[in-house]
Amino acid sequence: MQADKTSFLATYGAYVERLYRTLNALVVTAKDRTLDQDEGFRRWCAMCYDIRLTGKTIYFVGNGASAAMASHMAADFSKNCACRAMAFNDIALMTAISNDINYTECFSVPLMRFANSGDMLVTVSSSGNSPNVISAINAAKNLDLVIVTVSGMSEENLSRKLGDLNFWIPADSYGQAEAGHQALLHCWLDMYVAAYPKE
Repeated sequence: MQADKTSFLATYGAYVERLYRTLNALVVTAKDRTLDQDEGFRRWCAMCYDIRLTGKTIYFVGNGASAAMASHMAADFSKNCACRAMAFNDIALMTAISNDINYTECFSVPLMRFANSGDMLVTVSSSGNSPNVISAINAAKNLDLVIVTVSGMSEENLSRKLGDLNFWIPADSYGQAEAGHQALLHCWLDMYVAAYPKE
């Protein structure tokens, strides 16, 4: 079993093949119901179009590489999709909250200051269990936001259990989870642009 966990690192082709299998094993759920993969993306795109039409905002959060993806997607959705989009990544704000309150609240506090009912929260987390991401999800629930989670690792992760629409891949390494999540996010973006071009 251990050999299987590392054998995909032997060659580039093996790595790509492992990533392909991981992405192809994507599971999309809405609450307790499993959706067809394409239906999941269509639903996500339609939800974002409603966000755009009603002048609501999409908020993105994540840690480390997932934070970079959050910033990337916020920029792309603002520029390419005419959506209001924002990632909480201001270093002064994040360090102030982390130092004066708790790092666990670094996303939930600004979310409570900025977000309104009907906005969307998109969380990106390799494990799906990061405490500050879970705190943001709980704050979003209290604010009546639509919650979309992108996660990996264990299928029992907390993010996946708490979101309204959940995209989970069975990645068992951070590199595969991060590469897979970036592909999923770009798939969503490209599908949205194709279905709902800027007016």
